[in-house]
Amino acid sequence: MPSFDIVSKVDPQALANAVNVVTKEITNRFDFKGAHIVIDLDKKENVIKLETDDDMKMRQLLDVLISRAHKQGIAPEAFDAAKEGSQIGKAWKKIVKVRNGLAQEDAKKVVKLIKDAGLKVQASINDDLVRVTGKKRDDLQQVIELCTNGNLGIPLQYVNMRD
Repeated sequence: MPSFDIVSKVDPQALANAVNVVTKEITNRFDFKGAHIVIDLDKKENVIKLETDDDMKMRQLLDVLISRAHKQGIAPEAFDAAKEGSQIGKAWKKIVKVRNGLAQEDAKKVVKLIKDAGLKVQASINDDLVRVTGKKRDDLQQVIELCTNGNLGIPLQYVNMRD
């Protein structure tokens, strides 16, 4: 039976490249000249720690980070910047989490979307991925189209297609 996996992963090399590109761009921008800017990627924790002089520069830095990461092939939904930054002394600090892997509630959303569509496929949650199996390859392609247009708010990739 044909099957494939639905995952939500960020390529660590692409993320590191995006952070490096942002660091280079910020050092060359006129509006950031002489400003205190720290961009630190923690690969183990999957977070990016940002530190700037004020709130306006923090918003600009976050915007540059998301746009450059999007050009590197990382979906903007992969960044969880919902938590407000905090001011410590004269510096503003913010921790941006990078979503890597499907959380349990996100996997349940995907399975519910597939089951509500009434397609003749089975969807099961395995750790941080959703495996979809069906009798016809066309049904699986309909699932991919459904999930792509489903507006779930998470970046999805479709891997491991097997016949």
